Amino acid sequence: MSTPAPVPSRPLVHRHFHRIAWLAVALTFGVIVFGAFVRLSDAGLSCPDWPTCYGRATWPQAVDEASGHAASAIRPFEDHKAWREQVHRHLAATLGVLVLVLALLAARRRRFGVALVLVASALVAGAIPLYMRGQIGAALAVAGLGEAMLLGAAVAWARRTAAGGPRDLAPAAALTLAVVIFQALLGKWTVTMLLKPVIVMGHLLGGMLTFSLLAWMAWRATHLPIVLADARALRRWLVAAVAVLGVQIALGGWVSANYAALACGAGGWTTAQAHYIDFPKCVGQWWPPSDFREGFVLWRGVGVDYEGGVLDGASRIAIQMAHRLFAVVAAGVLLALSWRLSRTPGLRGWALALALLTVSQVLLGVLNVKLSLPLPVAVMHNGGAALLLFALVSLLARLRRAG
Repeated sequence: MSTPAPVPSRPLVHRHFHRIAWLAVALTFGVIVFGAFVRLSDAGLSCPDWPTCYGRATWPQAVDEASGHAASAIRPFEDHKAWREQVHRHLAATLGVLVLVLALLAARRRRFGVALVLVASALVAGAIPLYMRGQIGAALAVAGLGEAMLLGAAVAWARRTAAGGPRDLAPAAALTLAVVIFQALLGKWTVTMLLKPVIVMGHLLGGMLTFSLLAWMAWRATHLPIVLADARALRRWLVAAVAVLGVQIALGGWVSANYAALACGAGGWTTAQAHYIDFPKCVGQWWPPSDFREGFVLWRGVGVDYEGGVLDGASRIAIQMAHRLFAVVAAGVLLALSWRLSRTPGLRGWALALALLTVSQVLLGVLNVKLSLPLPVAVMHNGGAALLLFALVSLLARLRRAG
């Protein structure tokens, strides 16, 4: 009679840790989708000050309420957009509180762990009033010190775990809190640097990284391992798929940040013509004139308003073509992984889900072009990327090697 493979032990966590973690996962997904709605509806600069909106914790209800604030000289108040940006900020702040709670719960078994998390968080919180008083350098220094404390703790705790220390989620929780804080900074810079493309793309990637870390912790705390003899080989497949998907998400963020989603419908074609010939071709050609060098300059001047994009047609076409071509690579890798999962007993459901998500994501991308970027479809395209990432990270978190 064969002996069943031992189930890996559960990490040392608070009994409610997994519940809070799953709540944070759900909220992060909501923040990602709502953030896409804000960005794609051109509401990203509707509150030109930060963290307030025309000096208010919520947002003005009328134009005369905003006109007395200095931010009104930067951008006129638009009531139908301002609420979107400020609601997104409040949702992100709520997520930050949940991540702080997770970090405190995870660090309680570490020596001075709770005190370290509290001090680091207090430093970051103290940087906000400094920034609002115009002391930018001091605010960055204080927030940077808090970030350095959290990152240092995550590295030190991970090393102690590797050396035989407590098996808990303290390193991951500290890292997640550091990422969320940096996300807040990217959110601020998105506004103050006027939708600078590299900041907008970084903000998207930071949201996806936060989502991945929280999903990984939630699965680990829930403790539902998938024990397989060939877990190591399958893990390599999953890591490769996450890397490829991450590149494709970055390219998608670059398309959005540079307003290149409809670049292949330009070039002199009428709207009706573009509707029929811009996919799979681009402006009627398989390989139209494009400027990849200019299209992928990451850092441009400070003080430029990037809303609506500043690149010419050839540069935007290059960005769009890069996203399309790598989409073929990403879809191929994900479908190959799905086929690999389908051959593993117990993972056929995951294989089907991954294949359906991949095909749906490709179809949503095509519809974005063919239908001239309708807001619901574009938002679902962002949500689909997050769901694909969730599927891959979930398997990575649950896979364990037998024995």
